[in-house]
Amino acid sequence: MSLELSCVVGERGVDLALEVHSGETLAVLGPNGSGKSTALGVVAGLVTPDAGRVVLDGRVLTDVGPGRSGVRVAPHARRTALLGQEPLLFPHLDALENVAFGPRSAGAPRATARRDARRWLDEVGVSELSARRPGQLSGGQAQRVAVARALAAEPALLMLDEPLAALDVAVLPALRQTLRRVLAERTAIVVTHDPLDALLLADRVVVLADGRVVEQGPSADVLSRPRSPFAARLAGLNLVAGTWRDGSVETAEGLRVHGLVVGDPPAAGERAIATFRPAAVAVYREAVEGSPRNAFEVTITEIEPLADLVRVHAGPLHADVTVQAAAELDLVTGLVATFSVKATEVAVYRAA
Repeated sequence: MSLELSCVVGERGVDLALEVHSGETLAVLGPNGSGKSTALGVVAGLVTPDAGRVVLDGRVLTDVGPGRSGVRVAPHARRTALLGQEPLLFPHLDALENVAFGPRSAGAPRATARRDARRWLDEVGVSELSARRPGQLSGGQAQRVAVARALAAEPALLMLDEPLAALDVAVLPALRQTLRRVLAERTAIVVTHDPLDALLLADRVVVLADGRVVEQGPSADVLSRPRSPFAARLAGLNLVAGTWRDGSVETAEGLRVHGLVVGDPPAAGERAIATFRPAAVAVYREAVEGSPRNAFEVTITEIEPLADLVRVHAGPLHADVTVQAAAELDLVTGLVATFSVKATEVAVYRAA
């Protein structure tokens, strides 16, 4: 085990525990205010929890709270690196000296630090920019230099807090591939809202909501079979949670969803999840008869243009229809309509 974290931060409503294995990249997902950045702050020593414990590679960094030892290692002595949306490079230093700062601070000779800095700049693909100052770099270039600076400090744990969020979409694919390469077999935590980051960069995903861990598992599993509303939204799926009764998922409101069971079937009375794509949902102005086994009366809450489609929101459910279909149906907010989806388009699985 490389990182063990448990923390309670009362004023932020955070009470969570998570682990990161040695050489593993963990993606932390969750809506704004769910506790993602607070968790990183506790690990980095920037946030002191009311109670909590941080252990990195067997070394206790934080152990505070009633009955605990009171250990709290200073942030600079933790062997962690935290990189956020902004590169925060030193404006008066060129790229090479920015990257060399970490090794120099650790006592490395100037020549050694500069040699290591050149190696890391080359690793992230910007060695030709070593003489430029931050003001002469684009956003993507500056973030690459910031990644090199973080890695040059040889952290035992690298933490990236939305590292791609502030960048232009044109530079994302190349930088994402750079991160994928440098994070391989490195112990790291990546906070992100992008499912592609979770799939390409992370081995495992933890989903937070209201300061708690609500879901975790291998990245592909979580995003293909989400068990929380937030993960379902990231995966682009409708999610209906309820109880397994008589071959369907039944919600507390009496909604029943039929589908194809994936994996071990839920037991009668067990919590179960049904998911389906918005594109699989047909929208009607009237009740529908015929082959679809699932038909829900809904009230449209929002109409959202989505490239060449229109996304029709009805509370927690969504349907994607063509622009022509939306016009022919004369869809407007407040309209009572029917969402219909075939059972063959619905995946049903156990909630835990």
